[in-house]
Amino acid sequence: MKKDLYLIMTLLSFYIGLSNAYAVELKTNSENIILYNLDEHKILYEKNAEEQISIASMTKIMTAIVALEQIDDLDEKVILTTSDFQGLEEANASVAGFKIGQKVTYRDLLYGLLLPSGADAAQALTRNIAGSQKKFVKLMNEKAEELKLKHTHFMNETGLDEENHYSTVKEVATIFEYALKNKDFKEIITSSSYMMSDQSFSVYSTIFRNQKRYNLGLDYLEGGKTGTTFDAGLCLASIAKKDGISYMLITARAPYDKGPMNFYDATTIYEYFMEHYGNKTIIEKGQPLLELKTKYSKQKQIIWKSDKQIQKYLSNDFSLKDIKKQYSGEEMITPNMKVGTKLGTLIITYRGETIHEQNIILEEKISFSLFEYLKVHIEIVIISIIMAILFIFTHHKKKRSKKKRK
Repeated sequence: MKKDLYLIMTLLSFYIGLSNAYAVELKTNSENIILYNLDEHKILYEKNAEEQISIASMTKIMTAIVALEQIDDLDEKVILTTSDFQGLEEANASVAGFKIGQKVTYRDLLYGLLLPSGADAAQALTRNIAGSQKKFVKLMNEKAEELKLKHTHFMNETGLDEENHYSTVKEVATIFEYALKNKDFKEIITSSSYMMSDQSFSVYSTIFRNQKRYNLGLDYLEGGKTGTTFDAGLCLASIAKKDGISYMLITARAPYDKGPMNFYDATTIYEYFMEHYGNKTIIEKGQPLLELKTKYSKQKQIIWKSDKQIQKYLSNDFSLKDIKKQYSGEEMITPNMKVGTKLGTLIITYRGETIHEQNIILEEKISFSLFEYLKVHIEIVIISIIMAILFIFTHHKKKRSKKKRK
């Protein structure tokens, strides 16, 4: 049930709530980029985001979430075998530092997988969970289908370049956002280091090590996953938070022979949006949103006020003049309307984009006033009185005429 909820939230976030990226041109080294505002599930910036490419060790995000959903007890212990290290040295794959015959927990392997990008941890998880690489990769591709990823296919669990092993930065973002809803995954991916359960050694996050090594000053980075192969270049899947706004950035195919270009791009992209955009207050708490008139009641109107402060991620030069309110529904409230009745819908837009929508519900009973009723129908009342007088007068006159004839 919990897994289904993660899936529903992810699909709603990335396939319903998305809107076009801002028209911004940034000088970057990465060939494929996508930046999200995670709070609003909105694309802020993209570049070749749907191009099918190699994704290197960003693959291990899928490896981790598939493993987490298969493991019942993260502290269960397994023994590493020769097959867990097979082919890694020849492929020049990054390793966490585990040893043949070492007894470790699944938790150890997951930290070894995500922090230093250990291919040894990936292969150990594969063998112990599914029995073989083929069976585990099948689970990865099934998860890709479940997430409705049309341009993603896995051939291995490590991210090494291989024909028919590909994705897009947009679909990597979908995988990453889905994985972040798992509390164990998020705890691991945002950790800077981890000591193995047997105290044999520690592993360190490549994200935070590079940040310190190159003095990048990315204090707002919360964590993420790097990746590097010949085809994929330098890759980076990261999350960041500043001024209460959560971001997710996926970059790929930056040159890997000119320094940490993936991190330089992250600096350029994050800091541009953090400097030029932010959460702007559109509606204050308690601010009137809508006023409807009443009929046949002493109350002249009912006012709906905002029960919360409404904010929107906008450019620093935004103008409140561009905010428009559109109401559709009942224009007049009468005493015969029941409490709880939906009167209509209020939509607030900014430059044509909907930023708030709410149902307008009648929350209080409107009292009937005979005086107000008569005021509304005064003409009818006067005509009725005149006609009644005329009727009485005519009737009385007829009676008098009959008496005279007698």
